[in-house]
Amino acid sequence: MTAILAIIKRLFASNKVSFIITAVVVLCATTSGDSKIALSNGNYTWLIAVMTPFFFVFYDYTKLMHLGTSKKDYFLGSLASYGLMALLVSLANTAIHLVIDPLNRTQTVINLMDLCGWTDNGIFAAFIQQGVFLLLTMIFLHVLLFMQPYWYGWLTDGILVAIICIFTPIAPLRRILAGFFKVILFNSNALMHIGICLLLSMALSFIGLTVLKRKTL
Repeated sequence: MTAILAIIKRLFASNKVSFIITAVVVLCATTSGDSKIALSNGNYTWLIAVMTPFFFVFYDYTKLMHLGTSKKDYFLGSLASYGLMALLVSLANTAIHLVIDPLNRTQTVINLMDLCGWTDNGIFAAFIQQGVFLLLTMIFLHVLLFMQPYWYGWLTDGILVAIICIFTPIAPLRRILAGFFKVILFNSNALMHIGICLLLSMALSFIGLTVLKRKTL
């Protein structure tokens, strides 16, 4: 447990660049005053969820392995860090949605929590739904990035590109793709959404652990 806590601390410490970039974007992003619709600055907090796996995989893994960290401890520390990060980002966006967004009385402020239908269930449920979706996103990116040096990583990339290229222009397949995103993202059913995101996160975690066992420095 002590080793995992130390890993979490190191992972967060090495992720300062992501925090800084996200903070700058959140503070500086603006929408034209002539527009009737404004994007909530809280939306940009999701940026850190996209950047974090790149640091954990491409920078921290090698460093921690050279320091004698076991693969199991690294993986558990990464999962715990993603969980904490997801809650922090969700808390930040929720706070901005509740405190900052209402101050703009001249424009309709669009926050992803509203757009996805999560606030239909109350702000606490929206906070949890946002958190589990961000957790799923980070674990997906972590596993995908870990696969890249291997043939199955390239195969996965090819499949994802093929799905986008083939499903998008063909109406019946496009509806299937839209249905998938409706389930994992644009889902106002809190229990279903949370359950699906957690199940997918666990499945991806199992895949990630299998890939990690085969990975070398």
